[in-house]
Formats: sequence, structure tokens, C-alpha cells
Amino acid sequence: MTDVRPGRAPGRRRAVTRAAARAVLRAAGLLAGSAVVVSAATAVLPADAVTVRAGGRVDPAALAELRAAAGLDRPWPVRFLTWVAGLLSGDPGRSLVSGRPVADLVAGRAGTTAVLVVAALVVAVPLAALLARRRGAAVAAVGSAVPPVVVAVGLATLLSGVLGWVPPVSLLPPGEPAWARPDLLVLPVLALALPSGAFAAGQLRGVVEDVAARPFVRDAVLRGVPAPVVALRYAGPFVAAPALRVLAVTAGSLVAGSTVVETLFGVAGLGELLVGAVATRDLPVVSAVALLAASVVVAGTLAADLAAAAAGRP
Repeated sequence: MTDVRPGRAPGRRRAVTRAAARAVLRAAGLLAGSAVVVSAATAVLPADAVTVRAGGRVDPAALAELRAAAGLDRPWPVRFLTWVAGLLSGDPGRSLVSGRPVADLVAGRAGTTAVLVVAALVVAVPLAALLARRRGAAVAAVGSAVPPVVVAVGLATLLSGVLGWVPPVSLLPPGEPAWARPDLLVLPVLALALPSGAFAAGQLRGVVEDVAARPFVRDAVLRGVPAPVVALRYAGPFVAAPALRVLAVTAGSLVAGSTVVETLFGVAGLGELLVGAVATRDLPVVSAVALLAASVVVAGTLAADLAAAAAGRP
């Protein structure tokens, strides 16, 4: 019988509102913490952009002037606060190497990486759902243990070297969007999706098995309820929040994993930009790309927390 006691619905709404507020505050804290970690990690890199660019060919006095002009002589807390102020105003700074706005550099590469990540998620999500079942446990364990670079090399050897189905590199013509050449995306997308799908399956398998063993789900199966209905109506509300959290981590790992894959296959995306920026100690670019990857994870985690709050579950 439905509980219609006065105050029941308003009380639940207040609980949901409080849970959602906590989720937003937690996401803000995670994002702030990520900014601190990213900035601190880039600050401890050996040498800096001016020193790397000089290559030992500039006398110490001139080098000190160049470092001062780039703002690298200031203490890290000052540089961090300046960077945060710029982020809050929509200006992540300028490249220490090219002098171009960081926002333009990131925007010019973000579209390609976004296509790779979305396409990889399209492959990884159903793969994770398939492997999360008991029968796929061994495959998920092996797949998540294999380093992505090994997967990438193996795929290139098989699909390009042996079968000749796709090009070995993914060099896009200048100005052409990534989605316009799907044949060039096969190798990098699969190299990202296969390990990520196996990892996500390993994270979700315990949750799926726990929900599948619950009495109301088993009763629905015994009553002959179609499997899609069981999955969406009975199990879905309990799996949604954990699945969204795993999806958030997977999406963030795909952005980070694109560093290796884009470099290996010659894709001009954020990963390749990050590798070049680290090599030249272009700290504003490194910080922007790293924080963007962290933001993907935080945003997905916030979505999962809000879904859990709406469902009235922790």
C-alpha cells in the first residue's frame, strides 16, 4: 500500500536536495583539488620551457631575463593563483613556446580527441556490458591487464600489416574533421576501446552479479519477464549510479590514454599536444589538457551522484 502520510513527499524532496547539494560541493572540491595537483605536478618537472628552448646556448644573465619575462621566476603559489584567476576569467594563458593562446591550441585539437573518445565509448560500453557477465570474467581480467600500447601494436600488426584493412597511421589531411575519415580512426578507436571496455567490465561485474541475485530480479526472470525489461526496469535503477561512475572514470582514462594512442598512430589531438607540451615544458598547455581530462571524470562522477540522489540511494 502506498504511503501517503503528510510530509512524506516533501521530506524525500529535501533529502534529495541535500544529497544533490553535497554532490555538487564534492565535485567542486574534487575539481579544485585536481587543479592543485595538476599545477604542482607541472611545477616539479625538471627544467622549464625557457631552459629547454635555450638548449644551453644562452648565458645565465640572459636566461634569467627570459625566465622573468615568462613569469617563471615567481614562486609556485603565485603562479598557481595567477593561473586559477585566468581560468575563472576564461583565459588559461598563453603557450610558453609558441605564444598562442592556450584556449586556441586546445580548441584546435579537442574536436579530434572528442571524436576518438566518443567512438571508443560507443565500442567500450556494449563490450563492458557483455564482459560484465560471469562468462566474460576471464576475458575482462586478461583484457584489462594488457597495456594499451601492446593492444595498439597488436591491432596495427593484424589489421594493417597482415590483413591490410586500414592504414597504419591516422594522419588526417589539414582542415579535415576526424569523423570524415572513419578508416583512419579504426586503429586508434579500437586501441582505446578494448582495454577500457575490459577495465569497465571488471569494475561492474560485482555490482551486476549482486543486483542479479536480488529476489525481485530473480522473481522477474522466473516469471518470464523479457531480459531487456528486467535489465531496464528491475536492475537498471540499482546499476545506474555505479555504471555512471565507471563510465566517468573510463571517459577520463580515454582522454588520458589518447596520449599514447594519438602519438603512436599520428593523430593530431589533445594527446599529441600534451606529449609535445611536456617535452618542451610548456606548462600552461600541459596544465590545461590535464585539467580537462580531470574535469571529464569529475563531471561524470557528479552526474552519477546526482542520479543516485534522485533515486534516493547512496
